[in-house]
Amino acid sequence: MSTKKTETEHGQLDSNPSIAADVDTLHSKKRKSALTWYLFLLPSFLGIILFMVYPIVESFRLSFFQSNGTIENFIGLRNFQYVLTSATFWNTVWNTFFIGVFQIVITIPLGFIFASLINSVRFGQNFFKVVYFLPNVTSIVAAAMIFQFVLHPEMGVANYALDALGLPTSTWFSDPSTSKWGVIMLAVWHWIGFVIIICLANLQAISPEMYEAARIDGASSIQQWLFITIPNMSGTFAFLLITGWIGSLQRFNEIYVLGGPNGSPARSIQTMGAFIYERGFTGFEFGIASAATYIMFVIILIFTFFNLKISKMKL
Repeated sequence: MSTKKTETEHGQLDSNPSIAADVDTLHSKKRKSALTWYLFLLPSFLGIILFMVYPIVESFRLSFFQSNGTIENFIGLRNFQYVLTSATFWNTVWNTFFIGVFQIVITIPLGFIFASLINSVRFGQNFFKVVYFLPNVTSIVAAAMIFQFVLHPEMGVANYALDALGLPTSTWFSDPSTSKWGVIMLAVWHWIGFVIIICLANLQAISPEMYEAARIDGASSIQQWLFITIPNMSGTFAFLLITGWIGSLQRFNEIYVLGGPNGSPARSIQTMGAFIYERGFTGFEFGIASAATYIMFVIILIFTFFNLKISKMKL
């Protein structure tokens, strides 16, 4: 029956040239429309190829060469061997993880508490959202410059306030033993607004009926927070943990402003990103910088995988 129907339709098209012409015109318009959209997408595709795909491939190629940008010599895996046996590189790994761990451990719980407090107030929620989110939209470079002044050991506002309260002052970015804590303070201040907004969005998505049922059963506010709110926040905590780790392992901008590419004082705040920049654009050792880049990529990949497994978050 279907074969006969198809033959009948073809016969109708053959017997009526105007219908066949309309069908051909419609197909031609569709092809032209698709071509137009591809032409609009072409600049984006070219941008992705030129500024993302090509640098990734070229960086991978350079990791096997001794290169200063003009002269190249193939040396195989020696760049990777140099990076993996470099005490300076492992010092940057330690700095990166130290700053990242404390940033995450402090910011996520603190942001969740602030979000819970904001969610509990009836008036002024939008005001608090704006106030807490402002640091996150501030340029990290500008924020780092402000923190340099605030945490200045002699003229800084922080030490002035501590001294006025009779508390011991700190050398902050002038001392290797305290410089990391200055970076952690900056990181927490800059990221906490994002954490609050994300937590607040999840808090407002929890059904009020669950809290109402718990109140009827005699649960206190603390019990509701512990047994209803926190379990329903697990997905958000996993998301913040993963994004926080990725951002922490890629940290560079504020380090460059606060301590330069070598993470002064005494490389105490130099991160993996700063090590790559120092080798590539200060020492013109592009092969070593490229190898360090791929080692950092593998570290980020491994930690993201473990975070996904621990949090049981599905991609």
